[in-house]
Amino acid sequence: MTARKVLETWGDAHGLDVLGLGYATPFLGGISHAARRVVAAMPAQQGVEVWPTEGANRAVLTGEDSLPFRNALFDRILAVHALEESPDPLALLREVWRVLAPTGRVVVVVAARNGMWANSESTPFGHGRPYSRGQLAELLREAELEPSGWTRALYVPPLSWLAGSAEGFEQAGSRLWPGFSGLVLMEAVKQTFAVKPRALRVRAPLPRPALNPAPLGRAPVSKAPRV
Repeated sequence: MTARKVLETWGDAHGLDVLGLGYATPFLGGISHAARRVVAAMPAQQGVEVWPTEGANRAVLTGEDSLPFRNALFDRILAVHALEESPDPLALLREVWRVLAPTGRVVVVVAARNGMWANSESTPFGHGRPYSRGQLAELLREAELEPSGWTRALYVPPLSWLAGSAEGFEQAGSRLWPGFSGLVLMEAVKQTFAVKPRALRVRAPLPRPALNPAPLGRAPVSKAPRV
């Protein structure tokens, strides 16, 4: 469900450089064939896995406050369950801001505070801190990433025997109980501030008025000619 919503937001990311952060690898398959470059960065406290399973490895273990990429490298960044377990989520998002291109977009996926999955400790959703939509938007803005859209996903309860009914729960949940989704997805864009050139002060001559103004509140008095 999450991968489909990302594809609906980004399209196939044709010719773009994409970074997956956190547990993003299950959701990168749909865009890896069209993107120019796809890299998975996994914070040290979460561990790392070989990805993809075939071909050259494109996953790296990294410190979340020092991503090993140059500034403004990625056009798209997908951060999945990266904030919940981070000791400093603001520092992580500021690194996301640094490596995101000026016209780039980031989608952050977090466990929803009101959802049932936030209490399921057997899944990645039940670890760390979940977020409400307002909390996530505030955190993004603090990192100079301006939210541009959001949605919810994962309405099926965290029970393995209901996995086959996930699509039905997804369609019904978005209409009947939207506040109880398992995930909040929020897209944001990079805020950049242009530096205005300093203006030079120039003395310009003031034009001489053709008529002198009359005093306010008093009409001019005309004198009659002396006979």
